[in-house]
Amino acid sequence: MLVQGLRNAFRLPDLRNKLLLTFFILLIYQFGTHVPVLGVDKAALDAVLQNQSTQGIINVLNLLSGGAVRNFSVLANGVYPYITASIIFQLLVPIVPALERIQREPGGQERIQRYTYFLAIPMAVLQSISQISIFSAAGGAPIIPGFGTDLLLTISVIITMTAGTMFAVWLGELITEQGIGNGTSLIIFSGIVATAPTNLLNLLAGNPDRAVYNIVLFIAITLVSVVAIIYIQEGVRRIPVQYGKRVRGQKQMQMGRGQHIPLRVNPVGMIPLIFSQSIITFPAILVGLFQPPVGSFLWSVQNTFGNHQGGVYWLTFFLMTVGFTFFYADVMVGNYRLAETLQRNGGFIPGIRPGKKTEDYILKVTRRITLVGALFLGLIAITPGIVDFVNTLLFPLEATVSQANNPAFVLSGSGLIIIVGVVIDTMRQLESQLVMRNYEGFMN
Repeated sequence: MLVQGLRNAFRLPDLRNKLLLTFFILLIYQFGTHVPVLGVDKAALDAVLQNQSTQGIINVLNLLSGGAVRNFSVLANGVYPYITASIIFQLLVPIVPALERIQREPGGQERIQRYTYFLAIPMAVLQSISQISIFSAAGGAPIIPGFGTDLLLTISVIITMTAGTMFAVWLGELITEQGIGNGTSLIIFSGIVATAPTNLLNLLAGNPDRAVYNIVLFIAITLVSVVAIIYIQEGVRRIPVQYGKRVRGQKQMQMGRGQHIPLRVNPVGMIPLIFSQSIITFPAILVGLFQPPVGSFLWSVQNTFGNHQGGVYWLTFFLMTVGFTFFYADVMVGNYRLAETLQRNGGFIPGIRPGKKTEDYILKVTRRITLVGALFLGLIAITPGIVDFVNTLLFPLEATVSQANNPAFVLSGSGLIIIVGVVIDTMRQLESQLVMRNYEGFMN
């Protein structure tokens, strides 16, 4: 069925063009990840990449940049500044009345999106400076000799990396509007897939004595996680809905048969994980601007959240993932205005009064079922930490904290959810395009 669905998709000229455009844009992005920033010292970059203490922050930045950080390319910031700007506005809109009014106006969402683009520019400048400082400190030598002292070089590098961010955002928007799937998610997805083979080779070469154990554990983690992710992602709670009758002239007309509102166990997909990864990395990026002395409080913050190791980091990551899941689910349900739409169309939930009571009931049910999805996302996110803890118990005499010895870091829990979520979302979009044209899709 999957093969037949792909054949049907490529038979349709407009759908084939959308697919080819998506692949072409992703190819352009991957090409851009290999174009280095002006003045990068290759030896200093290699020293940073080989430093085990910086692997955590490098892996996250590499994930959010679609694989560009390891080459320190012009796209090294990736879409991370844009994601951070999106988080800021999504946090501000519910609590700032002026922004909430703008969002409710016709075309208000487009205005908020425009403000997000504007905020992404200073965020990209901040990340460029901080990322260069972190890499220079980690490698023991300037990653870009002359940066900070040579004014022309400094301005050129910052402008180049900021332009790279906006170029990446533009490519993502181009995919969303004219291709298939969510462009930003697909860019991140392509980076995860592109770096997975290298990560797997590093896992096998990192500790040859444990190669069989590592590969078996990697396969087990991947299979169990994928099955669980699909099961949770597709879980739905159906709330029954009925519609009243209207009298027109001498006729009594039924406005709609009994239907239902499908509320997903995880209505927000992988977005909370991307948000959590972005926010939890931000303290290390910010502190990296000051290059704190070893042993200081700021150094411990950078060490904890930059290296992505230790109980404090994993607990914080878990709580942030759960919190973002609840927050984003509330925002999404609020934006749908289900109670208002039902009342306007003459629909109601049996036993629940229309209006405010219906709105409260839907929100209550959403939060209850979201608890399962939030805890699941949190557990998947900290899978590398759990594996690290198990490895410490099984091999107490070995240095198991290295990510080279952790099979869960090949794709990471976040990476797996992003991969599965992007694949499902893209398949659904293809499915809807095929069904509109009376073809059988992927999911039948």
